[in-house]
Amino acid sequence: MRRFERFAGIAVLGAVAVAALAGCGPAPWEMDAGASESAAPTASVPTPVPNDLSSGATQRELTAGAVSATVDYWSTLAMDRWTAEAIKPVSISMTTTVVPDDGQKVYLQRATMTAVPSSPTGTLAALEPQVDAATVSPGYLVLNPYSYSQTFHVGPVPAEATSVTLQFTYDYLVQTTPTSSEYAKQTASDTLTVALTG
Repeated sequence: MRRFERFAGIAVLGAVAVAALAGCGPAPWEMDAGASESAAPTASVPTPVPNDLSSGATQRELTAGAVSATVDYWSTLAMDRWTAEAIKPVSISMTTTVVPDDGQKVYLQRATMTAVPSSPTGTLAALEPQVDAATVSPGYLVLNPYSYSQTFHVGPVPAEATSVTLQFTYDYLVQTTPTSSEYAKQTASDTLTVALTG
């Protein structure tokens, strides 16, 4: 009788130990599910390319010393036709004011545009800068209500380019007094990023 009870007690202890060991970890099917989830590839979402001309036009307010310039930019080429191989026109129109306004005039001596294409892997080689230098001295009168207008053209860029950054520089001459033949030079700069399609 005692031998039977001792054997039965050992069997119960063994069953408890096995049950305890079995409860220490997740079930095999749970481990397989977790492994398959962690191994599943994650989809990469491409970063959207900014486009300052997405609506077809934009306006900027620039400051260069005493000169404040209002510059409108637009393109006559639809944005869906801004491809790498296309000739892409960018037009500008500018007027300025000066503070304090004592009657002195503001002249635009030079406008420069440099186009720098970019691809998903980085910046590509810049295109040759385009310069519109004044053909009259001391420059083009741009003090409001007089304005300056010009159209630059972005030439073909490498096929892998996804955007082009347009770097503008404007050099002004400001009369020191309303009757003076002496001028102070001021420079303003601006940057537009335009997405390419196709």
